[in-house]
Order: sequence, then structure tokens, then C-alpha cells
Amino acid sequence: MQPKELLKQLKSKQPPVVVDVRSGAEYRAGHLPGALHLPLWRVLFRMAGGLPQDKGRQLVLYCESGSRAELVGSMLAKRGYLVRYLDGDMAGWRKAGLPLEKA
Repeated sequence: MQPKELLKQLKSKQPPVVVDVRSGAEYRAGHLPGALHLPLWRVLFRMAGGLPQDKGRQLVLYCESGSRAELVGSMLAKRGYLVRYLDGDMAGWRKAGLPLEKA
């Protein structure tokens, strides 16, 4: 999903759930608006709290460069979640000049 398309969808009546799988320090330094923080280690240890009950609700995952998001996405897809990825990940979001939040 392109960054500007995601920003548009975040303003819709039924926005996707944006999931940041980066470390705590990376998340606190800046994350996408409203992003759920779900670091890779929590998924590996099956501690993925905060995800929607409705597995049909779209999840948009990102990390800094894509590798962690793909790993987490494959695990969540195996659990039945509808997974998409942010094109360009966090670097692409920043490059597009889109807003960030800090924790």
C-alpha cells in the first residue's frame, strides 16, 4: 500500500489497523499516526495483544526496511489475519513527508 493511500484510508470510517513491528526505541522516536506497537519479539513469543478480534479487518504492517514486517506478516497471516504492507516502509513514509507521532 502506498504511503499516501494509507494516510487517506486512515481518515476513512473503517481504517485499517497500522502495526509497527520495530523496536521500542524506534517506535518512541516516531511512528505512523495511531500505529499499534507490536514488536517482532512479542509475535515470536505469541504475545500479540491489541490486534483486532475481527481477523478480516485489514492490518498494514511496517518496519524500517521491510524484513521484520514480512516475518511478522507471515506469522499473522498463518493465524488468519488479512495482512498488507506499507510500500517503502518507514523510510518511504518519511521520504513522502507524511506525519509522524512520538510516544
